[in-house]
Amino acid sequence: MIKTPLCDLLGIEYPIFQGGMAWIADASLAAAVSNAGGLGIIAAMNANAQWLREEIAKTRQLTDRIFGVNIMLMSPFADEVADVVIEEGVKVVVTGAGNPGKYMKKWLAAGIKVIPVVPSVAMAKLLARSGASALIAEGGESGGHVGDLTTMALVPQVVDAVEIPVLAAGGIADGRQVAAAFMLGACGVQVGTRFLVAKECTVHQNYKDKILKAHDIDTVVTGKRLGHPVRALRNNFTKEFARLEQSASVTDEEIERFGAGSLRLAAREGDVKQGSVMAGQVASMVTKEQPAAEIIQEMFTQAEEVLKGATKWVK
Repeated sequence: MIKTPLCDLLGIEYPIFQGGMAWIADASLAAAVSNAGGLGIIAAMNANAQWLREEIAKTRQLTDRIFGVNIMLMSPFADEVADVVIEEGVKVVVTGAGNPGKYMKKWLAAGIKVIPVVPSVAMAKLLARSGASALIAEGGESGGHVGDLTTMALVPQVVDAVEIPVLAAGGIADGRQVAAAFMLGACGVQVGTRFLVAKECTVHQNYKDKILKAHDIDTVVTGKRLGHPVRALRNNFTKEFARLEQSASVTDEEIERFGAGSLRLAAREGDVKQGSVMAGQVASMVTKEQPAAEIIQEMFTQAEEVLKGATKWVK
Protein backbone atom coordinates (compact mmCIF):
# COMPACT_ATOMS: atom_id res chain seq x y z
CA MET A 1 0.00 0.00 0.00
CA ILE A 2 1.24 3.49 -0.84
CA LYS A 3 1.63 5.72 2.20
CA THR A 4 3.27 9.15 2.25
CA PRO A 5 3.79 11.95 4.81
CA LEU A 6 0.51 13.43 3.59
CA CYS A 7 -1.34 10.43 5.03
CA ASP A 8 0.27 11.02 8.43
CA LEU A 9 -0.37 14.76 8.27
CA LEU A 10 -4.11 14.38 7.72
CA GLY A 11 -4.89 10.89 8.98
CA ILE A 12 -6.02 9.59 5.58
CA GLU A 13 -5.39 6.19 4.00
CA TYR A 14 -4.64 7.27 0.45
CA PRO A 15 -2.66 10.42 -0.47
CA ILE A 16 -5.40 11.79 -2.71
CA PHE A 17 -7.60 14.89 -2.57
CA GLN A 18 -10.82 15.28 -4.52
CA GLY A 19 -10.80 18.63 -6.31
CA GLY A 20 -13.01 21.41 -4.95
CA MET A 21 -15.06 21.84 -8.13
CA ALA A 22 -17.67 24.62 -7.98
CA TRP A 23 -21.30 23.49 -8.37
CA ILE A 24 -20.05 19.90 -8.22
CA ALA A 25 -18.04 19.18 -5.05
CA ASP A 26 -20.83 18.91 -2.49
CA ALA A 27 -21.48 16.83 0.63
CA SER A 28 -22.33 13.68 -1.34
CA LEU A 29 -19.03 13.57 -3.25
CA ALA A 30 -16.84 14.86 -0.41
CA ALA A 31 -18.18 12.29 2.06
CA ALA A 32 -17.78 9.46 -0.44
CA VAL A 33 -14.13 10.31 -1.07
CA SER A 34 -13.39 10.67 2.64
CA ASN A 35 -15.14 7.39 3.41
CA ALA A 36 -12.97 5.78 0.74
CA GLY A 37 -9.81 6.90 2.52
CA GLY A 38 -8.96 10.08 0.63
CA LEU A 39 -9.71 13.70 1.48
CA GLY A 40 -13.10 14.79 0.24
CA ILE A 41 -13.56 18.52 -0.27
CA ILE A 42 -16.65 20.74 -0.29
CA ALA A 43 -16.47 23.65 -2.73
CA ALA A 44 -17.57 26.89 -1.07
CA MET A 45 -17.47 28.50 -4.56
CA ASN A 46 -19.55 31.74 -4.59
CA ALA A 47 -21.92 30.49 -1.90
CA ASN A 48 -22.69 32.35 1.31
CA ALA A 49 -22.05 31.34 4.91
CA GLN A 50 -25.42 29.68 5.46
CA TRP A 51 -25.10 27.43 2.43
CA LEU A 52 -21.65 26.29 3.55
CA ARG A 53 -22.83 25.59 7.12
CA GLU A 54 -25.61 23.41 5.76
CA GLU A 55 -23.25 21.53 3.44
CA ILE A 56 -20.80 20.90 6.27
CA ALA A 57 -23.65 19.53 8.37
CA LYS A 58 -24.75 17.23 5.53
CA THR A 59 -21.20 15.96 5.12
CA ARG A 60 -20.95 15.12 8.80
CA GLN A 61 -24.14 13.10 8.52
CA LEU A 62 -22.51 11.04 5.76
CA THR A 63 -18.99 10.55 7.17
CA ASP A 64 -17.11 10.65 10.45
CA ARG A 65 -13.80 11.07 8.64
CA ILE A 66 -11.78 14.19 7.95
CA PHE A 67 -12.84 16.37 5.02
CA GLY A 68 -11.92 19.82 3.78
CA VAL A 69 -13.45 22.98 2.36
CA ASN A 70 -12.22 24.73 -0.77
CA ILE A 71 -12.48 28.51 -0.50
CA MET A 72 -12.33 30.45 -3.75
CA LEU A 73 -10.72 33.72 -2.71
CA MET A 74 -12.39 35.67 -5.53
CA SER A 75 -15.81 34.91 -4.04
CA PRO A 76 -17.79 37.91 -2.74
CA PHE A 77 -18.48 35.79 0.35
CA ALA A 78 -14.85 34.84 1.02
CA ASP A 79 -14.67 36.83 4.26
CA GLU A 80 -17.72 35.18 5.80
CA VAL A 81 -16.93 31.63 4.71
CA ALA A 82 -13.39 32.14 6.07
CA ASP A 83 -15.03 32.53 9.49
CA VAL A 84 -17.47 29.65 8.97
CA VAL A 85 -14.68 27.07 8.66
CA ILE A 86 -13.35 28.21 12.03
CA GLU A 87 -16.74 28.23 13.72
CA GLU A 88 -17.63 24.80 12.29
CA GLY A 89 -14.32 23.22 13.26
CA VAL A 90 -13.25 22.29 9.73
CA LYS A 91 -9.80 20.67 9.86
CA VAL A 92 -8.53 21.40 6.34
CA VAL A 93 -8.95 24.42 4.07
CA VAL A 94 -7.84 24.38 0.45
CA THR A 95 -7.68 27.76 -1.25
CA GLY A 96 -7.72 28.81 -4.89
CA ALA A 97 -7.93 31.87 -7.12
CA GLY A 98 -5.75 34.16 -5.03
CA ASN A 99 -3.53 34.64 -1.99
CA PRO A 100 -5.09 33.55 1.35
CA GLY A 101 -2.64 35.68 3.35
CA LYS A 102 -5.31 37.83 5.01
CA TYR A 103 -6.92 34.74 6.58
CA MET A 104 -3.85 32.68 7.43
CA LYS A 105 -3.27 33.97 10.95
CA LYS A 106 -6.77 33.20 12.22
CA TRP A 107 -6.97 29.87 10.41
CA LEU A 108 -3.67 28.72 11.87
CA ALA A 109 -4.71 29.93 15.34
CA ALA A 110 -7.81 27.74 14.99
CA GLY A 111 -5.66 24.70 14.21
CA ILE A 112 -6.74 24.50 10.57
CA LYS A 113 -4.33 22.97 8.09
CA VAL A 114 -4.21 25.35 5.15
CA ILE A 115 -3.29 23.82 1.78
CA PRO A 116 -3.35 26.38 -1.06
CA VAL A 117 -3.37 25.67 -4.78
CA VAL A 118 -0.35 27.34 -6.40
CA PRO A 119 0.43 28.00 -10.08
CA SER A 120 4.03 29.15 -9.62
CA VAL A 121 7.18 28.79 -7.53
CA ALA A 122 6.96 32.38 -6.28
CA MET A 123 3.49 31.81 -4.84
CA ALA A 124 4.58 28.49 -3.39
CA LYS A 125 7.47 30.10 -1.50
CA LEU A 126 5.28 32.92 -0.21
CA LEU A 127 2.58 30.60 1.13
CA ALA A 128 5.08 28.17 2.63
CA ARG A 129 6.53 31.07 4.61
CA SER A 130 3.01 32.08 5.64
CA GLY A 131 2.40 28.77 7.40
CA ALA A 132 0.76 26.51 4.83
CA SER A 133 0.80 22.84 5.86
CA ALA A 134 1.17 21.64 2.27
CA LEU A 135 0.75 22.94 -1.27
CA ILE A 136 -1.10 21.78 -4.37
CA ALA A 137 0.95 22.48 -7.50
CA GLU A 138 -1.65 22.56 -10.26
CA GLY A 139 -0.65 22.44 -13.90
CA GLY A 140 -2.55 23.88 -16.83
CA GLU A 141 -3.81 20.44 -17.90
CA SER A 142 -6.48 20.68 -15.21
CA GLY A 143 -10.10 21.68 -15.73
CA GLY A 144 -11.54 25.01 -14.63
CA HIS A 145 -9.23 27.94 -13.83
CA VAL A 146 -5.71 27.20 -15.07
CA GLY A 147 -2.22 28.64 -15.05
CA ASP A 148 0.48 28.59 -17.74
CA LEU A 149 2.88 25.92 -16.47
CA THR A 150 2.27 22.23 -17.04
CA THR A 151 2.18 19.73 -14.19
CA MET A 152 5.38 18.05 -15.40
CA ALA A 153 7.25 21.37 -15.27
CA LEU A 154 5.62 22.93 -12.20
CA VAL A 155 5.62 20.11 -9.65
CA PRO A 156 9.38 19.40 -9.42
CA GLN A 157 10.16 23.12 -9.26
CA VAL A 158 7.74 23.63 -6.38
CA VAL A 159 9.07 20.52 -4.63
CA ASP A 160 12.60 21.91 -4.89
CA ALA A 161 11.52 25.34 -3.62
CA VAL A 162 9.73 24.40 -0.36
CA GLU A 163 10.18 22.07 2.59
CA ILE A 164 6.50 21.19 3.09
CA PRO A 165 4.56 18.39 1.32
CA VAL A 166 3.48 19.04 -2.26
CA LEU A 167 0.54 17.49 -4.08
CA ALA A 168 0.41 17.32 -7.87
CA ALA A 169 -2.76 18.32 -9.72
CA GLY A 170 -3.71 18.59 -13.37
CA GLY A 171 -3.66 15.71 -15.84
CA ILE A 172 -4.09 12.89 -13.30
CA ALA A 173 -6.74 10.26 -13.99
CA ASP A 174 -5.07 6.87 -13.53
CA GLY A 175 -2.35 5.08 -11.60
CA ARG A 176 0.35 5.77 -14.16
CA GLN A 177 -0.10 9.49 -13.61
CA VAL A 178 -0.19 9.03 -9.83
CA ALA A 179 3.11 7.17 -10.06
CA ALA A 180 4.54 9.92 -12.26
CA ALA A 181 3.54 12.51 -9.67
CA PHE A 182 5.51 10.64 -7.02
CA MET A 183 8.52 10.47 -9.33
CA LEU A 184 8.34 14.25 -9.70
CA GLY A 185 8.66 14.57 -5.93
CA ALA A 186 5.00 15.01 -4.95
CA CYS A 187 3.70 13.08 -1.96
CA GLY A 188 0.07 13.13 -3.06
CA VAL A 189 -2.32 14.05 -5.85
CA GLN A 190 -5.47 16.08 -6.31
CA VAL A 191 -7.96 14.70 -8.82
CA GLY A 192 -10.98 16.45 -10.26
CA THR A 193 -12.07 15.26 -13.70
CA ARG A 194 -12.21 11.55 -12.89
CA PHE A 195 -14.41 12.19 -9.85
CA LEU A 196 -16.93 13.95 -12.09
CA VAL A 197 -18.27 10.53 -13.02
CA ALA A 198 -18.23 9.04 -9.53
CA LYS A 199 -21.56 7.43 -8.64
CA GLU A 200 -21.82 9.81 -5.68
CA CYS A 201 -21.18 12.93 -7.77
CA THR A 202 -24.46 14.83 -8.14
CA VAL A 203 -23.50 16.73 -11.27
CA HIS A 204 -26.13 16.46 -14.04
CA GLN A 205 -26.02 13.23 -16.03
CA ASN A 206 -25.62 15.22 -19.26
CA TYR A 207 -22.35 16.60 -17.86
CA LYS A 208 -21.15 13.10 -16.98
CA ASP A 209 -22.08 11.82 -20.43
CA LYS A 210 -20.14 14.62 -22.10
CA ILE A 211 -17.04 13.65 -20.09
CA LEU A 212 -17.46 9.97 -20.97
CA LYS A 213 -17.68 10.79 -24.70
CA ALA A 214 -14.70 13.18 -24.75
CA HIS A 215 -11.72 12.75 -27.06
CA ASP A 216 -8.11 13.68 -26.38
CA ILE A 217 -8.22 17.11 -28.07
CA ASP A 218 -11.70 18.11 -26.92
CA THR A 219 -10.74 20.68 -24.28
CA VAL A 220 -10.05 24.34 -24.96
CA VAL A 221 -8.94 27.30 -22.85
CA THR A 222 -10.92 30.54 -22.96
CA GLY A 223 -10.78 33.64 -20.81
CA LYS A 224 -7.13 34.60 -21.29
CA ARG A 225 -8.15 38.09 -22.35
CA LEU A 226 -9.92 38.53 -19.01
CA GLY A 227 -6.94 37.35 -17.00
CA HIS A 228 -8.55 34.18 -15.66
CA PRO A 229 -8.31 31.41 -18.27
CA VAL A 230 -10.59 28.39 -17.94
CA ARG A 231 -10.30 24.93 -19.48
CA ALA A 232 -13.54 23.25 -20.59
CA LEU A 233 -14.84 20.86 -23.21
CA ARG A 234 -15.53 22.40 -26.61
CA ASN A 235 -19.18 23.24 -27.30
CA ASN A 236 -21.34 26.11 -28.52
CA PHE A 237 -20.51 28.11 -25.39
CA THR A 238 -16.71 27.92 -25.79
CA LYS A 239 -17.00 28.68 -29.51
CA GLU A 240 -19.00 31.84 -28.85
CA PHE A 241 -16.79 32.82 -25.91
CA ALA A 242 -13.70 32.58 -28.11
CA ARG A 243 -15.40 34.66 -30.81
CA LEU A 244 -16.25 37.40 -28.31
CA GLU A 245 -12.70 37.40 -26.94
CA GLN A 246 -11.28 37.94 -30.41
CA SER A 247 -13.60 40.82 -31.23
CA ALA A 248 -12.18 44.27 -30.55
CA SER A 249 -15.70 45.71 -30.51
CA VAL A 250 -16.77 43.59 -27.54
CA THR A 251 -15.87 44.88 -24.08
CA ASP A 252 -14.48 42.78 -21.24
CA GLU A 253 -17.64 43.53 -19.26
CA GLU A 254 -19.79 42.09 -22.04
CA ILE A 255 -17.67 38.94 -22.10
CA GLU A 256 -17.93 38.59 -18.31
CA ARG A 257 -21.70 38.88 -18.53
CA PHE A 258 -21.81 36.25 -21.26
CA GLY A 259 -19.88 33.79 -19.10
CA ALA A 260 -21.75 34.45 -15.86
CA GLY A 261 -23.63 31.39 -14.62
CA SER A 262 -22.35 29.16 -17.41
CA LEU A 263 -20.89 26.48 -15.14
CA ARG A 264 -24.08 26.19 -13.12
CA LEU A 265 -26.05 25.93 -16.35
CA ALA A 266 -24.07 22.86 -17.37
CA ALA A 267 -23.45 21.26 -13.98
CA ARG A 268 -26.89 21.64 -12.40
CA GLU A 269 -29.29 22.17 -15.30
CA GLY A 270 -27.57 19.87 -17.78
CA ASP A 271 -27.23 22.31 -20.67
CA VAL A 272 -23.94 21.05 -22.06
CA LYS A 273 -24.25 23.07 -25.27
CA GLN A 274 -24.68 26.60 -23.88
CA GLY A 275 -23.07 25.94 -20.48
CA SER A 276 -19.42 25.58 -19.49
CA VAL A 277 -18.43 21.92 -19.13
CA MET A 278 -15.19 22.37 -17.20
CA ALA A 279 -12.88 19.38 -17.45
CA GLY A 280 -9.19 18.59 -17.70
CA GLN A 281 -7.19 17.25 -20.62
CA VAL A 282 -7.55 13.73 -19.20
CA ALA A 283 -11.31 13.71 -19.82
CA SER A 284 -10.89 11.22 -22.65
CA MET A 285 -9.26 8.78 -20.19
CA VAL A 286 -12.43 8.71 -18.07
CA THR A 287 -14.51 5.92 -19.54
CA LYS A 288 -16.99 4.69 -16.93
CA GLU A 289 -19.03 5.68 -13.90
CA GLN A 290 -17.79 4.08 -10.69
CA PRO A 291 -18.17 4.55 -6.93
CA ALA A 292 -15.53 6.92 -5.54
CA ALA A 293 -13.99 4.11 -3.51
CA GLU A 294 -13.50 2.00 -6.63
CA ILE A 295 -11.88 4.92 -8.46
CA ILE A 296 -9.37 5.45 -5.66
CA GLN A 297 -8.57 1.76 -5.21
CA GLU A 298 -8.12 1.29 -8.95
CA MET A 299 -5.79 4.28 -9.27
CA PHE A 300 -3.56 3.28 -6.37
CA THR A 301 -3.45 -0.42 -7.27
CA GLN A 302 -2.22 0.58 -10.72
CA ALA A 303 0.22 3.10 -9.24
CA GLU A 304 1.77 0.39 -7.06
CA GLU A 305 2.16 -1.92 -10.05
CA VAL A 306 3.78 0.83 -12.12
CA LEU A 307 6.19 1.83 -9.36
CA LYS A 308 7.21 -1.76 -8.68
CA GLY A 309 7.90 -2.29 -12.37
CA ALA A 310 9.72 1.01 -12.92
CA THR A 311 13.18 -0.56 -12.63
CA LYS A 312 12.68 -2.65 -15.79
CA TRP A 313 14.23 0.21 -17.78
CA VAL A 314 17.26 0.48 -15.47
CA LYS A 315 20.20 -1.76 -16.39
